[in-house]
Amino acid sequence: MARLLLDFTLPLRAFDLELSLGVERTVALVGPSGAGKTSVLRVVAGLAQPSRGRVAFDGEDWTGRPPEQRRVGFVFQDYALFPHLSVRANVAYAGQVGDLLERLNIASLADARPGELSGGERQRVALARALARKPDVLLLDEPLAALDAHTKSQVRGELSELLRGIGLPTLLVTHDYEDAASLADEVGVLVDGRLRQLASPADLVAQPADAFVASFTGANLLHGIAHASQSLTEVQLEGGERVFSTDRGEGAVGVVVYPWEISVARAREDDSALNALRGEIGSVVEIGNRVRVRIGPVTAEVTSSSAARLELARGGVAYATFKATGTRLVPL
Repeated sequence: MARLLLDFTLPLRAFDLELSLGVERTVALVGPSGAGKTSVLRVVAGLAQPSRGRVAFDGEDWTGRPPEQRRVGFVFQDYALFPHLSVRANVAYAGQVGDLLERLNIASLADARPGELSGGERQRVALARALARKPDVLLLDEPLAALDAHTKSQVRGELSELLRGIGLPTLLVTHDYEDAASLADEVGVLVDGRLRQLASPADLVAQPADAFVASFTGANLLHGIAHASQSLTEVQLEGGERVFSTDRGEGAVGVVVYPWEISVARAREDDSALNALRGEIGSVVEIGNRVRVRIGPVTAEVTSSSAARLELARGGVAYATFKATGTRLVPL
């Protein structure tokens, strides 16, 4: 299997971007704005030159080569289509059109211009143009950022299927963890030019390396002081509440629990969940067929029917309960 290898240092304004990474399938780099994500793509494409290290593809050294000598397909965040050219002409500008318009379901738009297209259609044209170069490596910069919420959900599925089908080493960057988890085989969390953790989306959720990774993947993060006993670790939270975890920990820790691992009730229920936090309902937000509800210091995710049955929208007090096995401890 073809492999892109990165091992370089690139001085940026606030810090040095240092990255060592191998890409065989689809890898997503996520992180806050200014973390250095897009700069990684620029190094691979030859648009930025690192101060040390190398970029190589299948043993072939690309270091120092100009962009036109690197077989890279680059989809920019704003798509960078030529507004005066038709869809067919935009794709042909990069190489052979072939069956790309049919593969990406834009054959009927061949004579249209970018200004006549929807966001999802423009993205498909940009992808077709990138693939027309017959690249060895595909680079995607915030591929779904320009789309509205409804379009994003549909295009995310289409893009995921396309990436699996073409089988190219693909590096994409995004600030949206949900996009990364849906599109990539591995996700790397990049902060201030350093890779905090690289793992499958499932492993990032199950075993976050630190508090930042946990928060970025959508977890509730609480601070507390841990005291380990024989079978469980007890954590006293900053608000005075006590919770328990099957993870080992001692001293200051971050307590990680994901919204979908939290049950919501109006009264304290006698069940197997050791942890129960009582709090005021702060907000209730519908996301698709799920509802996110803020209870005291945590956010829980329940079904729409559960939210209606519990009358969460009217406010008041509720209990957020979760098991010790779903309560992870991470260093702060």
